[in-house]
Amino acid sequence: MGVRQGDPPPRGVVLDTDGVLLDSATVHAAAWKAAFDACLAGLSPATAPQPPFDADAEYRRYVDGRSRYDGAEAFLASRGLRLPPGTPGDPPGHDTVWAVAAHKERLFVGMTEAGGVPVYDDSRPALTALRAAGVPRAAVSASRHARALLAEAGLDRLLDTVVDGTDAARLGLAGKPDPALFRHAATALGTDPGACAVVEDALSGVLAARRGGFRLVAGVDRTPDRHATPALLAQGADLVVPDLLTLVRTVWGDPA
Repeated sequence: MGVRQGDPPPRGVVLDTDGVLLDSATVHAAAWKAAFDACLAGLSPATAPQPPFDADAEYRRYVDGRSRYDGAEAFLASRGLRLPPGTPGDPPGHDTVWAVAAHKERLFVGMTEAGGVPVYDDSRPALTALRAAGVPRAAVSASRHARALLAEAGLDRLLDTVVDGTDAARLGLAGKPDPALFRHAATALGTDPGACAVVEDALSGVLAARRGGFRLVAGVDRTPDRHATPALLAQGADLVVPDLLTLVRTVWGDPA
């Protein structure tokens, strides 16, 4: 849809967490690389050798924004690898899809405990400006860790609601590219998707927002050379910005 010149701006905004508010996408990508590379290295000798997981292109295409299971399954399928699904209680390993997802989970927790997750410099001032403008704000994530990480960063105090992977599992919300997560967050804000914006860095998230009928779908491309922009636009983003303050100025006006 987009916001045309002269139209009022969206009345609410739903922001992805990983890669938009927190620099956690790089930690997720590193954990996935270690888990996938271990899985690929453990393949049967009869299986054709596989190149390592690409923590940029393949992460964005198959994993970013999805639940752990969906991301693991999508990547393995892209390589023509069909593992048994397993069960959510499978220990970390590479014999089932759930085992690969559990390996990634263990690695991610270890990485965040060792080094924490950085907050983007523009996140706090952008959320502050949106709050000052009276725009309700929600953060969403497929990760079960998002609520705790946002609280640790102090960003939870600038948000009206958070919907993460724990909520999605409890409520039975389908993962991206299904729009259920975003639509639930918009409802929690008291806004209709047709009057709300979604801010995403993941291709699956942009597609989910477009499918959800949101008023504005904004992509955030934080890559140094902006190489993610064409793919975000092709997936349905109305505009792509390098940071959140640029988005606030473009859509809601200069912060007071």
